[in-house]
Amino acid sequence: MFTRILHANDGSDHAFNALKLALQIAKSDSAELHMVSVEERGHMPELAEESGRQSETTTLRFTKILEQARALAEANQVKLHTHVLAGHPVRDIVKLATDLESDLIVVGASGHSTLYDRMIGSRAQKILHHASCPVLVVK
Repeated sequence: MFTRILHANDGSDHAFNALKLALQIAKSDSAELHMVSVEERGHMPELAEESGRQSETTTLRFTKILEQARALAEANQVKLHTHVLAGHPVRDIVKLATDLESDLIVVGASGHSTLYDRMIGSRAQKILHHASCPVLVVK
């Protein structure tokens, strides 16, 4: 059913629950699985001369997440393509999904309170709103 899946992982428990499900789906559908981790930058990164490109500092912050994700993928016999970006998480996840022509995005549910989600909205909700493909939100 799915040919290319993008999983967004911030290192939280919810994100790793989502990765486990993404691995199962990728394996059963023989789909290509990509994982992205985004280091959040300010609202106006161009003023700080920051771009959406990967930096050495960003990569180091996500090393543990990447190692854990690769180990899970290997245990499930699924090849995992990883991406580490610096920028705006929602915008960059949706853009990467579009660039990769993903037909599914798998994200973990927010760890925030219900009040926070109602007032500000979760990233998962924002990805769901902006993505051009189905989004699976996993608790």
